[in-house]
Amino acid sequence: MTGRWVIHLPVTAADLPAAQRLARVVGRWTGMLPQADPGETTVSAEDDQNVRHRVFCDLLMPGGRRCLLCADHDGPCLRRVHR
Repeated sequence: MTGRWVIHLPVTAADLPAAQRLARVVGRWTGMLPQADPGETTVSAEDDQNVRHRVFCDLLMPGGRRCLLCADHDGPCLRRVHR
């Protein structure tokens, strides 16, 4: 069988905002790996995994990389988070 394979790495958080924050940290960290596609990161409730919440904006930007800001962010897309 050929094509892409997806790794599902379960981690737990107390609520949706905490899960989204943790997923952003993990997604940005794994973004350093060429195999990673953090823009596709989603979170779901353990007992309702068919309802997924997007973590990153995921808009494709010039150069083929994706925006790494929060989903539904205000303002222009960026590849780096300003602190």
